[in-house]
Amino acid sequence: QEQLVESGGGLVQPGGSLRLPCVASGFRLEYYTIGWFRQAPGKEREGVSCISSTDDYTYYADSVKGRFTISRDYAKNTVWLQMKGLKVEDTAVYYCATADVVGGLCITDKHDWGQGTRVTVSS
Repeated sequence: QEQLVESGGGLVQPGGSLRLPCVASGFRLEYYTIGWFRQAPGKEREGVSCISSTDDYTYYADSVKGRFTISRDYAKNTVWLQMKGLKVEDTAVYYCATADVVGGLCITDKHDWGQGTRVTVSS
């Protein structure tokens, strides 16, 4: 079946780095804009970053610009989220999904989010 599976989360100290893979199966991800989303405890889910289906244009939430990088690995059918300079406020469960960019913001109509991958930034 067609699916996207995220992983790579864990516990990291403030200022540290993590790289999260989003692996597509059952379809080729280059035909879709792919987004990363996150939900912190007690907060609403928000868009973090998207990579376009055309020319690999990238988009980032203001809160992560300069710290996070999204990229595609076509050979591995994977979208990566490289996170550097992590802050406590980045603590959340992270999800990937097919997405669109509207007004410079990442959006998705995904409803079944699964378990995601948890990133905890703490000293």
